[in-house]
Amino acid sequence: QVQLVESGGGLVQAGGSLRLSCAASGSTFSINAMGWYRQAPGKQRELVAIKNSGGSTNYADSVKGRFTISRDYAKNTVDLQMNRLKPEDTAVYYCDAVSWSRNVYWGQGTQVTVSS
Repeated sequence: QVQLVESGGGLVQAGGSLRLSCAASGSTFSINAMGWYRQAPGKQRELVAIKNSGGSTNYADSVKGRFTISRDYAKNTVDLQMNRLKPEDTAVYYCDAVSWSRNVYWGQGTQVTVSS
């Protein structure tokens, strides 16, 4: 089992920045990819960014050029630096980890609210 604990998030004005952090514990040796998803009210959860153990990164088109994902493989953490935030970025952001055996683990979620 893998446990994920997120920190960061909050309220920011449009154009501002926030940084989310997520720390994994437990069977961290089993983790391949770590990343972030988000879910806005009334919408499905969607991928924001994800980075696997080989360093390959995937971003949602809507955040390319504004958000940057980074991983510290030794500390088993993943961060999401969010710049030039827009009101449409408002959502609950979830950290996720995917094991080599394709088990998916989720954090508890952290609210990000961008005011216009």
